[in-house]
Amino acid sequence: MSAVQVAQGRRATPADPMPGITKDASVPSTEGRNLPPELGTDAIAVLEGRSFMYSDSVGDVPGGTIGGLVHADTRFLSRWLLTVNGARFLALRSGLVDYYSAAFFLTNGQLPGMMPNTIAVRRLRFVGQGLHERIELRSFASTPIRIELRLATGNDFADIFEIKDRVRDRGQEITRDHAADGSRLTFRYRHDAFQAETTVNVSAPADVVDGDDLVWNLELPPRGEWTCEFNVPLKLGPAELQPIHHDFGDVSGPPKQDPISQWREQRPQFETDSYLLRQVIVQSARDLLALKLEAAQDDVQVVVPAAGLPWFLTLFGRDTLITAYQTVSFGPLLARGALIALARFQGTERDDFRDEEPGKMLHELRAGELTQLGIKPHNPYYGTADATILWLILLSEYWRWSADDDLVRSLRDNVRAALDWIDNYGDRDGDGYVEYQTRSPQGLGNQCWRDSWDGVQFADGTLPVLPIATCEIQGYVYDAKRRVAELADGPLQDPELAGRLRTEAEQLRERFNRDFWIDERGGYFAIGLDGDKRQIDSLTSNIGHLLWSEIVSPERAAIVARQLMSDELFSGWGVRTLSTADKGFNPIGYHLGTVWPHDTSIIALGLSRYGFRAEANRITLALLDAAATSGYRLPEAFSGYPRAFGSFPIPYPTACSPQAWATGAPLLLVRSMLGLDAHDGELTVWPDIPEEIGRIRISRLRAFGTRWDIEAIGRQGYVRLSR
Repeated sequence: MSAVQVAQGRRATPADPMPGITKDASVPSTEGRNLPPELGTDAIAVLEGRSFMYSDSVGDVPGGTIGGLVHADTRFLSRWLLTVNGARFLALRSGLVDYYSAAFFLTNGQLPGMMPNTIAVRRLRFVGQGLHERIELRSFASTPIRIELRLATGNDFADIFEIKDRVRDRGQEITRDHAADGSRLTFRYRHDAFQAETTVNVSAPADVVDGDDLVWNLELPPRGEWTCEFNVPLKLGPAELQPIHHDFGDVSGPPKQDPISQWREQRPQFETDSYLLRQVIVQSARDLLALKLEAAQDDVQVVVPAAGLPWFLTLFGRDTLITAYQTVSFGPLLARGALIALARFQGTERDDFRDEEPGKMLHELRAGELTQLGIKPHNPYYGTADATILWLILLSEYWRWSADDDLVRSLRDNVRAALDWIDNYGDRDGDGYVEYQTRSPQGLGNQCWRDSWDGVQFADGTLPVLPIATCEIQGYVYDAKRRVAELADGPLQDPELAGRLRTEAEQLRERFNRDFWIDERGGYFAIGLDGDKRQIDSLTSNIGHLLWSEIVSPERAAIVARQLMSDELFSGWGVRTLSTADKGFNPIGYHLGTVWPHDTSIIALGLSRYGFRAEANRITLALLDAAATSGYRLPEAFSGYPRAFGSFPIPYPTACSPQAWATGAPLLLVRSMLGLDAHDGELTVWPDIPEEIGRIRISRLRAFGTRWDIEAIGRQGYVRLSR
């Protein structure tokens, strides 16, 4: 038992992974508050690349809230508040226009000497490497009116981790250079080697600069109009960034050969009889485009999906890999980008502060001040036990769809390093299972996909001791070793490795089905083994991942399917993360009973692989119905209340939306219905399309360097080369 495990009589658990070590209270946690209750449930988030702006439905960011303009993990505006005669405007209607733009239609309330609805305001916002905003006022008064229009601004240059927790006062380090004529505000911040600057350029100079506020004393005639544009460029270190969007639907940026344009052009055409499914797929495509990130590797530009809006517009391990897997059948570029980008950051040494180990893939990459100065371990942070394994799975899946032998061979050393990590670092005690336990004072207690501190627990609600080996990770290892054996037979040309990996995979499958199976409650797999090798006996959605990886023995597959579709796990909208019969169940607990669309989509594909097509279709239709209640977009998670509880799924209060692997979920559901697979240079379909969906047709789907057409209805379908 290590010194980390025992301190003052305490054992290490996910809630207290390093007992005896006092955390620095001045360093923000990775938990924090996740959504702005101050901004309301109708808050508006606009994004482009690494930039986003979060405001309330009026378009305002009150000071001291969680909103603002953020780029590359640094907040460049923390206050942006528009008032008339000291009062805030009222929202008539607001919403996104494109992912990078929003429109806010406002009016005034009752004011001294002014009736409600006298002033109409149209506020147009465009985000991307800065901010461009246009404010248009029009008076509908029958006589001239005088008003004071004020835009209160401010900047705290907070790090992304501080925004979600508590913000350090940088007041003494922020300097201002505001133009006296009201045409420009400038905020500058410097701390050690970190430098940032925000400039607000004003097309209609303010009459007064009051501190950080711009004030206009306007006299509007009847039907009079007034317009002002704000252009907000940013500086981050030596980089000077200019806003790239200035109007709706404008096209700005690199030429057509860039990877984002290639991905857009190479997407197949999707048609279906189902209006609902068609709208969900259209929204997913839009959201994937919105969540795009560009990365460079050896002068090669690739595109990868960011994890989610607002807090996760960066490269992740698990999230990026699962999203790329979900979408690979609709085009391999995201998968290729994820493989290359993550290989660049593969661990090379043991660094306990960052949970880095040789061969390990990253969990999260950040670029803010706290990371740059070494206060946070996210440059990058490696606290994930599954990303390395998922990287191998994605490499195999990409190869099956692309036949790209050259890329596989170019990543040969990364493959071997990942396999070595599984056996020598992932398996911490030589028992044949991959476990996790952080070595970092700022590390995550749980390092599986359920990475909240209480996401893995016993059926009685108690927390397990570390290290923990969760069930789905063992399934991933089984799948990865079989898949890499296939690569070793093929482009890697290493038959000895292929034979060894197949033997190890079969041994793991036999051992796993013995050690993780629980006969009680009708039979199911434990979510994991704890540090004392006790079965962690909660009943969870993770058992569905075991069907996806095909580690479940055939005689137990029907039992697993029955558990997944039971009232305890299936809510009517999707599969709950935790059974309602477990003591820790909470329908709005992050991993304690909520429904996660990505999780349910993986379960659907797993059910389909074992032949449980009716069950897979049932949860597919449930998720599509859920999407119909939220603008055809699936959020990160929603509450696990039963469907009979209401006519729509109850939102989870802090869900990211859009979120990458939720956005990818509908594409995986389509693959499940089609029974679509790629292997040995051939596309195959084994369709089972519900009557509610009707016909599905995919044209010019890209695989093996050529284009294919797929059509299916019911249990009939075909695949042929595109003309």
